[in-house]
Amino acid sequence: MNTTTTTLDLGRPSLIGRRSTLDWAFAAMVIAGAAYAFRRYGAAMDGYEKGILLGAVPALIALGWFWGALRLLAVGVGAASLLAISLYAGKTDSFGADLAAGSQVFLLKYLLSSQSAILWMGTLFFMSTLFYWGGLFSSRGSSDAAGLRIGSGLAWAAVFMALTGTMVRWYESHQIGPMIGHIPVSNLYEVFVLFSWLTTLFYLYYESHYKTRTLGPFVMLVVSAAVGFLLWYTVAREAQEIQPLVPALQSWWMKLHVPANFIGYGTFALAAMVALACLLKTESSRALWIGLVAVPGIVLVLMGLYALAGAPDEAMKGALAKGGRLLGGTVAFFALMIGLRSPVNARTPALELMDDLMYKAIAVGFAFFTIATVLGAFWAAEAWGGYWSWDPKETWALIVWLNYAAWLHMRLMKGLRGAASAWWALGGLVVTTFAFLGVNMFLSGLHSYGTL
Repeated sequence: MNTTTTTLDLGRPSLIGRRSTLDWAFAAMVIAGAAYAFRRYGAAMDGYEKGILLGAVPALIALGWFWGALRLLAVGVGAASLLAISLYAGKTDSFGADLAAGSQVFLLKYLLSSQSAILWMGTLFFMSTLFYWGGLFSSRGSSDAAGLRIGSGLAWAAVFMALTGTMVRWYESHQIGPMIGHIPVSNLYEVFVLFSWLTTLFYLYYESHYKTRTLGPFVMLVVSAAVGFLLWYTVAREAQEIQPLVPALQSWWMKLHVPANFIGYGTFALAAMVALACLLKTESSRALWIGLVAVPGIVLVLMGLYALAGAPDEAMKGALAKGGRLLGGTVAFFALMIGLRSPVNARTPALELMDDLMYKAIAVGFAFFTIATVLGAFWAAEAWGGYWSWDPKETWALIVWLNYAAWLHMRLMKGLRGAASAWWALGGLVVTTFAFLGVNMFLSGLHSYGTL
């Protein structure tokens, strides 16, 4: 009689036992940083904020253990933020720091104040995009090309400056006056910063995981577009100014709902740009040109119907003009991509890799978007007395959710792959963009906190 014996490897170290000295040193720094934050700012925190701080400690440690690159980023952002705070506070250790130091102290004025850091973020993202594209065309398919490596390094630097600017802006908001301080995710300016670094950070993880940098040019284009809008919005609306929160936003739910929502937006945008690379590789030029004409045509028809639905006042005309310019720029970009498809296709990864990355990005985004939608319902019940009111933002959030739920269902149950999957993911970017930005441009409702 033949017998099969299964031997368990009882000598394998546990998850904790596999941690290195560097892992434990990182964990100790995170705990020490949280203890310092609690000691210095605990008096200004409510119970929910203390709970969030407590929960952030194991989450950050776990992320640093899971992806080692985050450890250096977290430590660097913490050090830069503390340096900026010390430059603002001078010899005082209390609230009420002199924010005028932001335009007087050299390091704050040119590097570490929130506005300076965010401007550096934008510059570095633009430079990263240029180097990624330059590296792509000089790489002949290799991810080790100098341009691609520099582009990746600049993307990391941009994330570092974005996070530093966010942390310093959070501190600055608390120095303006009582009850004004808040986590900087409350208006279009702040969430575009959030979108930019979140999307980039997710891409950098996938870049490391799949060991290819040749998708960076595509993903960094959508990030650069967001930064371009951010710069325009800053000039047009002086959006960098920190404003007190309206009553509906004075809730701890905001600290959870908005970041979770933008993990969804960021990963959906990432998946769409990967889908574009897939389509350039799989579809004929004719099919791509048809798509280029059809999608903007549908959007233009919808915009026209919207204008005809009521007397177009000046605000509506302005929104339509902005939408038209955005659409025109999008068409020009896709036309350029079709023209360059041959040299680009020779350098992008295999279709199987891009398909897998697209699926994982959408799966992660869908999970967080679902959590954000549930949290938003609880927030709505607290702020407005009801879990759902069919506000335009809520309605379009539901449309986004249904779109990606259907995409995942078709992939997992029906084996959706290839061009159909990529077209759907790319079209999802249009839906997501309207939910993210178009609602603010064309519709009004309870969520109109960041109008254009």
